Amino acid sequence: MRIRLLLVSLTVVFFANCTIAQNWKPAGDRIMTVWGENLDTENILPEYPRPIMERALWQNLNGFWNYKIQPKNSSRPVDFDGEILVPFAIESALSGVGKEVGPDNELWYQRTFTVPQTWKGKRVLLHFGAVDWKATVYVNDILVGSHTGGYTSFSFDVTDALIKGDNVLCVKVFDSTNKGYQPCGKQTTTPKSIWYTAVTGIWQTVWLEPVAEKHICDLKITPDIDRGILSVDATTNCVEGIITVSVYDGQNKVATAKSLVGAVTEVAISEVQLWSPAHPFLYDLEVTLYVAGKQQDMVSGYAAMRKISVINDKDGIQRMALNNEVLFQMGTLDQGWWPDGLYTAPTDEAQLFDIQQTKDMGFNMIRKHVKVEPQRWYYHCDRLGMLVWQDMPSGDMPGGKWHAANKITDKDSKERTPQSAAQYRKEWKEIIDILYSYPSIIMWVPFNESWGQFESVSIAEWTKCYDSSRLLNIASGCNLFRTGDIIDVHNYPEPRMYVFDSEFVNVLGEYGGIGLSVPGHLWHQDSDTNWGYITSEDTKAVTDKYVSYGEMLYQLIKRGFSAAVYTQTTDVESEINGLMTYDRKVVKVDQEEIKKINDKLTSSLTDKEE
Repeated sequence: MRIRLLLVSLTVVFFANCTIAQNWKPAGDRIMTVWGENLDTENILPEYPRPIMERALWQNLNGFWNYKIQPKNSSRPVDFDGEILVPFAIESALSGVGKEVGPDNELWYQRTFTVPQTWKGKRVLLHFGAVDWKATVYVNDILVGSHTGGYTSFSFDVTDALIKGDNVLCVKVFDSTNKGYQPCGKQTTTPKSIWYTAVTGIWQTVWLEPVAEKHICDLKITPDIDRGILSVDATTNCVEGIITVSVYDGQNKVATAKSLVGAVTEVAISEVQLWSPAHPFLYDLEVTLYVAGKQQDMVSGYAAMRKISVINDKDGIQRMALNNEVLFQMGTLDQGWWPDGLYTAPTDEAQLFDIQQTKDMGFNMIRKHVKVEPQRWYYHCDRLGMLVWQDMPSGDMPGGKWHAANKITDKDSKERTPQSAAQYRKEWKEIIDILYSYPSIIMWVPFNESWGQFESVSIAEWTKCYDSSRLLNIASGCNLFRTGDIIDVHNYPEPRMYVFDSEFVNVLGEYGGIGLSVPGHLWHQDSDTNWGYITSEDTKAVTDKYVSYGEMLYQLIKRGFSAAVYTQTTDVESEINGLMTYDRKVVKVDQEEIKKINDKLTSSLTDKEE
């Protein structure tokens, strides 16, 4: 993309000197990825964090910060416990700390930064990719804002709090994880739980960005392939002006359109190139704000022309269609955990590796399981051509009926407090807002296996109304409601069809879980701790079982399944049912054989196969 040739990154790393770099080492003695083993501590995740809306100037604040763990409601610390490598959660090896915080304590961060003289006259925004869970932010002892929600980005205009020279940035974090009501995915604060290590604090890039007094705040990009229209809704902080949107195919401008601020810009594209897993074509965008005839701001991004919908096939079965053509979606359950970084991949290359490996095995879809990734993960899915089902992270699960049967019902598993329900809805809306413009996402999944499931019908109706451009799978597995677009059953280990509803798209949201223990690549060395839904002796056994399940699934496609999700991409802590080990060093299957059966499945609904 053209913007990547122009991007200037002003990377500032706190205390980035030889002494700290030499003293830093990963915490603990767990397994590591090759990216973690070769981590450049002076150049942590240097890529621009928001690829859908880029500006040329920014400053990366990743690197070494001070940290302190202390009891809740204590005064601001005057001294610190040591250094932490941001943006790795404090429990992770790559943080260099490896300590639990727990629900009775708070985690404080501190670092300094300077603002370049070339930014004079600009407003300065302080961005956080994600902080789990409640963040309170101070600049030079001035409270600049707070945010709740562990999976979404947020920012503050800190201009009025800045001084010349060194500025002091402090962040206070509280996270009760699964001891509270907030969405927390599969994190736990209970050491012997079946879930995973807690993730507390900053876990995505922190960065500064200069903007004009009047500037673009957000882009909401919606393709309409039937009309050949790309709609761009540019939110600004002003009430007057003109928005210009230019669309490029490489260096060639193929379309442009203008609108007044506050209106949606509709760009007509002739000879549209469609986006699909086989042809992941992306248009480049330039969006410019003019006020009184003068350019105030310009951001660059990209878009794809694609459509996801539901149609009846020749047998009258409801199927998912990409660009008005039926396509069987074959995916992996991807939890996005790392043995060294926990929620945070050590490098951008590591994030890309998982997606590319999945693509190379013949999968055309990933179900992102009860976690939201950094925005660059979705960018890689966009450019590689990987469809994404996006889960809402689960939360407030204690007291609920977690694993009901795969059945259609009208009863929820959980009755939440007003505070819990409001937090869920707040965070779900923020997730949709932030991820809306990434074309790889074709389905929203508000609940998984009845974990904390509540008010299913109203949440389904709200979600479908809020984003009518995507499909809605209200609950993947267990308590199934006749609302949205999908009926989603789970079965382990082999594929089975418990329920079929002719008025909905029917999918197998989870199956498989074939386990293989690979010595030297295990999170838990105690074999009694590790588990899969079934276990195998070697790579051939795993591959043969996967292929046999694939043949069973092929027959179920004819009966009505339109997609399937295999568990899972990688091992995760005690779960050893990944196609790869947790450290990504061993692929546990014959990739050629896996691709062969996956290709058969993904082509099963095409006219050629029918």
